[in-house]
Amino acid sequence: MTAQPERTAAKKPDRSKRILIGLVLVVVLVVLAFLGAAFMPRWWSHLVGRQIGGSMTVGVSLGLFYGFVFTLLPLLVGRWGFHRRRPWKVWVAFAVATVLVAAPNLLTLGIVIGRDGAAHAAERTLDVDAPGFRNSSLAGAIIAVLALAAAWYLLYSRQRAKERLARFRARK
Repeated sequence: MTAQPERTAAKKPDRSKRILIGLVLVVVLVVLAFLGAAFMPRWWSHLVGRQIGGSMTVGVSLGLFYGFVFTLLPLLVGRWGFHRRRPWKVWVAFAVATVLVAAPNLLTLGIVIGRDGAAHAAERTLDVDAPGFRNSSLAGAIIAVLALAAAWYLLYSRQRAKERLARFRARK
């Protein structure tokens, strides 16, 4: 008969360090959210205002460009990242990438629907320094969604037509 090694009581992992790090992270994120809500709308409106310089033509053109590109790219990144099963870490990376690519439109949306003082000040800055930007940004976003929907429909219908043709030829 062989001697069994003595079993020691299983050590429970010390989770206090993880809990503390999690709490500190939550506090930091809340503080950053408040700072971002006060700072980001003003910063974005001044950045766009400097690019446009008060010109209605440039405001509309840049708004259409930003609205179109920064709606189309996040939709494509999201489609590419989430159309099939992947590990959750990859999905988180694609979600972060999608939000980062959509940031210009999200910042403009935050100014338009924001109710705080920073959003109101940013709205006035866009009115004066970037006329036509907000509405044309919305128009560009709508055009991007419609263009992508039309492209997906055309690709889908082409694939379906090829399948029908293959079935028809197989019957003959």
